[in-house]
Amino acid sequence: MSYLNRIIYNCKQATFLIEKKQLKRLNFREEIELRIHLAGCGMCVLYNKQSRIINDMVQQLFQDSLKNELKLDDAFKADLQAKIETGLGNN
Repeated sequence: MSYLNRIIYNCKQATFLIEKKQLKRLNFREEIELRIHLAGCGMCVLYNKQSRIINDMVQQLFQDSLKNELKLDDAFKADLQAKIETGLGNN
């Protein structure tokens, strides 16, 4: 099998590169390999789109959770502190 055929028919490598590209920049060879593969593989094109959407949604979720920081109310904290002290007293 020629080098070009290995690029074209290697969806496992393509999905790896798709995920890697979301974390950091691909080197020139990786970028070319991915482009060649995506030019002929509709399934990986779809995977690429879905992966980007999921990544964007997760990033948005984390950004939203930082804005709306969760806090424990004082009654819960006092109850938890009492349970901890009781538990420590039993040891």
